[in-house]
Amino acid sequence: MHSKPQFSLSAEPRSDYLEKVTGAAIYASDVTIPNMLHGKILRSTVPHARIVQIDVSAALAIPGVVAILTGDDLNDLPGTEIRWGLSLRDRPIIALDKVRYVGDPVAAVAAVDEATAEEAVEAITVSYETLPHATTAQEALAAGAALVHEDMDVLKDYYFRGFCTPVEGTNKFQQWAYENGDVDGAFQGDVRIFEDTFTFPMVFHYAMEPHVCIAHWKPGSLEIWSGGQTPTAIQRVCSEMLGVPLACVRVHSPYVGGGFGGKASVKIDPLVAALSWKARAPVRICLTSSESMLTCRRLDAEVTLKTAVSQTGRIVAKSVRATLNGGAYADTGPAIAVKAAIRAIGPYHIPNLRLEAIGVYTNTVPGAAFRSIGGPQAVWATESQMDIIADAMGYDPIEFRMLNLAEKGQTIKHDLRPIDVDMRRSLRAALDTLNNLPAPRCQGRRGLGVAVGATDPGIMPIGGAIVRLRADGSVSVSANTVEIGQGSRGVLRIIAARTLNQPLKMVAVAEPDTLQAPYDWGTGASRSTVIIGLAVQMACEDIVRQVRDTAAQVLGGQADDYELVENAVEGPQESIALIELLRRFNGMAAGEFLGVGRVNPNTKNGSFKQQPLFWETGAGAFEITLDEGTGAIRVLRAGGAADLGHVINPKAAEGQDEGAMVMALGHTLSEEYIYQDGQVVNGTLFDYKVPTMEELPDHVGTALIESGDGPGPFGARGGGEGAILPAAPAVANALFQGWGIRLKELPLTPERVWRALRDKKLTEK
Repeated sequence: MHSKPQFSLSAEPRSDYLEKVTGAAIYASDVTIPNMLHGKILRSTVPHARIVQIDVSAALAIPGVVAILTGDDLNDLPGTEIRWGLSLRDRPIIALDKVRYVGDPVAAVAAVDEATAEEAVEAITVSYETLPHATTAQEALAAGAALVHEDMDVLKDYYFRGFCTPVEGTNKFQQWAYENGDVDGAFQGDVRIFEDTFTFPMVFHYAMEPHVCIAHWKPGSLEIWSGGQTPTAIQRVCSEMLGVPLACVRVHSPYVGGGFGGKASVKIDPLVAALSWKARAPVRICLTSSESMLTCRRLDAEVTLKTAVSQTGRIVAKSVRATLNGGAYADTGPAIAVKAAIRAIGPYHIPNLRLEAIGVYTNTVPGAAFRSIGGPQAVWATESQMDIIADAMGYDPIEFRMLNLAEKGQTIKHDLRPIDVDMRRSLRAALDTLNNLPAPRCQGRRGLGVAVGATDPGIMPIGGAIVRLRADGSVSVSANTVEIGQGSRGVLRIIAARTLNQPLKMVAVAEPDTLQAPYDWGTGASRSTVIIGLAVQMACEDIVRQVRDTAAQVLGGQADDYELVENAVEGPQESIALIELLRRFNGMAAGEFLGVGRVNPNTKNGSFKQQPLFWETGAGAFEITLDEGTGAIRVLRAGGAADLGHVINPKAAEGQDEGAMVMALGHTLSEEYIYQDGQVVNGTLFDYKVPTMEELPDHVGTALIESGDGPGPFGARGGGEGAILPAAPAVANALFQGWGIRLKELPLTPERVWRALRDKKLTEK
């Protein structure tokens, strides 16, 4: 019997490297189609107001202006809905009776070029009747606060499983609670109680490519080229808005220049589609970065923790109250609020739990999904408090965590899958990674901080893929997972090549296209490798079965006697090229083998029904130094670790995790929206401070742990989000370990740190 061929990943680089470094890659913002008009959006200049009048006459008189869309046009749309949302149908395509934040779209212009469209936008006049506004969640929750939304139209099972629970007559779009065990009894026992409140800022996604969409409406059809992460969600919303059957709404997804959740679900696409309908022509709208800042951002949060610890150092009870500011429209906010409360548990087994999540409407930029929804907000609070407790009780911070971390297979929350990662191993790996990095050149005082996090990705196990093995041995993969820079197309190539035992160079992954590829829930929640990767593996396994069956029919014997090798089938007696196998079977040298893979809740004997499919975790160790004269923190070294089950593309996985660690330094050290009088005052790339190359750590490293027990292909679990969790609390903990100051508000700006140092020195005198 022949020996089974072994697949090996060649040194061939990622397929899109050459395209991207040479500028040949086509992103959504590069797409042009014949007779395309250019759109611009007029946005509200007031945070909350009724629209009294919109005068577009002067704008329409400008040569080259083709159409202007306002709220008055929405009732004429041919669809069944003019509002959309993920949990609440609260967002009109364009402002109707009132505006709810500075930046709310009020009118949209389609013209022959961008300059003309901009001129027309400036010519539109709008009169408002201002209303009271709220910028913070506390203001919106105060007695007598003006309602951002008067109606709560709850959707069920649309984007996330279940539905949210708003409170009518208030600004709460989500009110959720959970309790397990005897929390009050535990707090009254022989324990020490710690209560702390932490705040997390609004943060911009800062993708390199702003939001962009090209829409071409024609009677009975709609074609879209979108920079969004979730083409089937865009397809569904636009179908409802314009009355076009799903089968006739085609969404293309070219390369996307970064998303991080800010392009998940649906953003500007319905507006562009409606403008195309009004103009009766294809329309392109590409936002500026400042406009993208007014489109969505991470939810800011206030998280209050009350934790009871036994005299032996065991956490016996925890109460969490997470209040999140969701901005003017709910978007993913109801799910984010709940996730923040759950993720504040941490990777710890706590017998008595009380969780409360509140999502709040305010007159600010709408909140949205952002890399590990609710996770950074929650882990910032929990892991900061872990060090506070350890210090008060005389424990080393690492020792205290090791004492309380859940065992692999132990329950974190009773209705969720037990944790599937050994977090002690991850924490040790993060410390080892840090210690193995080159020693810092800094000669002054240094501080070391650690943190861990565990999140339950809200993955909908719905997705499919089609794989074709051609007569010449080449392979094509079709799926609707969007390439936003994370390397999904490369991972799918590797999975197909490995399962079919074909050279990587013979595998191509097609651009996502809702007309061609099977349904997929969306790109996010670290699900592409697990769900679509598994679908590709299943489709390829189907092809292998077909090839073996065909070989047995043509050559005789049993199907199990044959193996698929490079461009051939190998059997006990002979090897036959695929094209010759097809010739003998079909009667001509043509044809293909086609496999379909589908993932749903019944996959793997129904195990995909239980949430989460896997726990995404992260451990981090950060070493810092401090300029005591200015309060500026300098991160010297950062070490991380994550259990990915099986690493399909090591370089891409390392890049994702190290990139997440660096991204997290933004909200840790400098990033935040600053509001004054109801509007963002630092809403430009110049004023909004992200870390530059000079401010990055001298050395960053990550350990990728392969336990082989994930639910995805070859035992993989998702990655790329867990590494964003530990950074903020680890840096704050390092600040405390080195200088004895504890900050509970992010970002840790030089001014805040300097003031804390000054106050500490004053109290010591």
